[in-house]
Amino acid sequence: MEGRATARYIRTSAQKAKLVMDLIRGQEVDRALSTLRFARKRIARDIEKVLRSAIANAHQRDGASGDVDRMFVSGCHADQGPTMKRIRAAPMGRAFQIKKRTAHLTVIVTERPETTGRAPAPQVEESGNGDTLSRESERKMGKSADEKTVKGVHGAGPVESE
Repeated sequence: MEGRATARYIRTSAQKAKLVMDLIRGQEVDRALSTLRFARKRIARDIEKVLRSAIANAHQRDGASGDVDRMFVSGCHADQGPTMKRIRAAPMGRAFQIKKRTAHLTVIVTERPETTGRAPAPQVEESGNGDTLSRESERKMGKSADEKTVKGVHGAGPVESE
């Protein structure tokens, strides 16, 4: 079950909205709502509205079959909207430009899959000659099949054999 909601042309900068969005990304829905309720940023109210709308959209889409307790914020982002430019009179006949920025907020909520026991064991790749490590994984580990390790005297460095 997935729900998505977007609020467009919100009167704040995308930079300010991203600060609050980073707080709720990946959190459970109920925890994200309480985080937004107690956040001390004005944009948190708008993000909370979008989050509640995304939850409602998920229920509407799947016929209210999903469980809110298993939902989490799988993605959220703030994109820059159009900038309104205004002019303010300045001294000596000059003019200053005031930029009133807007943002588009998007929140995506998804239901966590049910876990049914343990995770499967990782697969071990075997190369053609029966080795458990392939050449590529040996190279990543910094080992080579042709390379021999030479032990040296304590602190003296490697010793070459004759």
